[in-house]
Amino acid sequence: MSDYVIKVKEVCKTYKMGEEELRVLDNVSVNIKRGEFVAIVGPSGSGKSTFMNVIGCLDTPDSGEYLLDGRNVGSLNDDQLSEIRNKKIGFIFQQFNLLGKLSAFENVELPLIYQGIPSSARTEMVLGALRKVGLESRKDHIPNQLSGGQQQRVAIARAIVTDPQILLADEPTGALDSKTSKEILNIMNDLNKEGRTIVMITHDEGIAKQSERQIHIRDGKLYE
Repeated sequence: MSDYVIKVKEVCKTYKMGEEELRVLDNVSVNIKRGEFVAIVGPSGSGKSTFMNVIGCLDTPDSGEYLLDGRNVGSLNDDQLSEIRNKKIGFIFQQFNLLGKLSAFENVELPLIYQGIPSSARTEMVLGALRKVGLESRKDHIPNQLSGGQQQRVAIARAIVTDPQILLADEPTGALDSKTSKEILNIMNDLNKEGRTIVMITHDEGIAKQSERQIHIRDGKLYE
């Protein structure tokens, strides 16, 4: 088994903007070790969200190669990509992306339902994930009964309930105050200590420094 869970080699991604073409990722290459906590840092429009979409198997590059845990992602079909997203990767977003009519428990349970996990096993898995983020006592609350920080904790619990080895976090503290941001980063550091690989997208240098490695992105190019 390779030390590197993510290997990106000379990846390019271009979007059409009317008559013009915009190269959002320009011959990007990077290797990320198993168990690393890496921050991808850059301003709005630098290409960082596109980069995360590629490594999260939400989008495919126009050229170059992406190996995830040794598998060439470019050779996989839609069903195989969907299985990777469901089992291998947990996603955390700036706006939490919780379903407003579902309780914290039900929001966290959704990925397990998609995986076909039987109800008898789901309950303990959901409670275990909520316990890790300190929200087991709020399991019956719907999102508008929770603070922003609590909603992000629910979102993290949802991301880890399937026990993925990789967590991708897109501006996970962008909608939070500094105190709550620190609490969320502490949770992410704890999850990293359990052995999970974390790739965090951020525009904030201070937030990025909470990771063990920072990679800057500017005009679609990566700089260490």
